[in-house]
Amino acid sequence: MRFHTRKWVKPEDLNPNGTLFGGQLLAWIDEELALYSIIQLENPRVVTKTMSEINFRTSARQGDIVEIGIDVVKFGTTSITLKCEVRNMMTRETIITIDATTMVNLGADGKPKPHGKTKIEFVKDRLM
Repeated sequence: MRFHTRKWVKPEDLNPNGTLFGGQLLAWIDEELALYSIIQLENPRVVTKTMSEINFRTSARQGDIVEIGIDVVKFGTTSITLKCEVRNMMTRETIITIDATTMVNLGADGKPKPHGKTKIEFVKDRLM
């Protein structure tokens, strides 16, 4: 699993229980999955289609730093499927896992468009 982004849990991210609000965490995850997909598919028109079961395992508190990890499960014709894990950098505990999120590549008309990708590419390799 490659961990890409870190987020600092601030007061505005908390629920009434004083722990990280799940909706805020899901927003961070969705944004990170979209950014990852846009970079991999080289297209700014990418949308979330489906998300598998979301497994909340533990939480985070104000001041904690969480990191979002992503791995590619598979490349489809017009999509990329990713798995995600978020962990607390302070305790090393897993906060949430999502086994499969499908992101769809769109054309200018807003309809699914084949992307032609079959493997993970790194920006540094594209520059060579």
